Amino acid sequence: MQAQEIIRIQNLHKNFKDFKAVNDLSLTVYDGDVYGFLGPNGAGKSTTIRMMLSLIFPTSGSIELFGKQLPFARNEVMQNVGAIVEKPDFYGYLAAYKNLEIFGKMQNADVSKKNITKILEWVGLAERAQSKVKTFSQGMKQRLGIAQALLHNPKLIVLDEPTNGLDPQGMVEIREMILRLNKDEKKTIVLSSHILSEVELIANRMVIISKGKAVVEGEVAGLLDSGQMQVTFEIENHEFAANAIAESGLKQKLISHNSTHFVFEIHKHEIPEINKELVQRNIQVASIVPVRSLEQYFLTLT
Repeated sequence: MQAQEIIRIQNLHKNFKDFKAVNDLSLTVYDGDVYGFLGPNGAGKSTTIRMMLSLIFPTSGSIELFGKQLPFARNEVMQNVGAIVEKPDFYGYLAAYKNLEIFGKMQNADVSKKNITKILEWVGLAERAQSKVKTFSQGMKQRLGIAQALLHNPKLIVLDEPTNGLDPQGMVEIREMILRLNKDEKKTIVLSSHILSEVELIANRMVIISKGKAVVEGEVAGLLDSGQMQVTFEIENHEFAANAIAESGLKQKLISHNSTHFVFEIHKHEIPEINKELVQRNIQVASIVPVRSLEQYFLTLT
């Protein structure tokens, strides 16, 4: 049975005078998705998210959240949506706890000590609850932003470039938090990013957009498996291997090699076949490393 549609966007357009920021965009997000909304800077991601949150209005097309049309059902729908659009802003001279209390009151959320403390614990900031936000790192501010988005216990969380400007450790922390939100808290996540390798690790479905248009949408695993990848075979006895490969049909798929590594451009299902043929030719394979990332897929499409 198909999961419930949480977001349904159809034929969405947004023009800023003569500039088409979003151009006939359609996509669907289902209950339980971690949905990657991918594209380079300027592709129309933030504009689409702002329309999704009714911060700006489309030129044409339709947006439905939880089966209700925007902007007509905005007040009802937004009670089930939490969002971080670009960098979260807080009162730097106030404590993290006080910031959540203020923003919670603005959202008509539960601002009880029990709820705020629980959320701060969940995002790993309980020990810094009374610290001024101006003392926080960028990663801590992002976690506090997620805490703010969780105050009213929304079903859908929209994160616009949540790892932007973070160091590698901060990126890992946010990635793990998104996965916990999805698996443990049963939240549907829309994750906008141009850092495609990050999204590849956590999204189950995705859309890639370029110049405001959807290039492809579907299951991440299926889309990645459908194209060719570069696979590096670490091989001993380079000279013998190079001569054997040159005399076989494998040479058509070989794109480069050096003293220890041979790189083939093949489909995923061909890896066992290549390995079998190498072994049959008495070529010792020490390791096989597929190099297939969303970056390559994106560049191929756009």
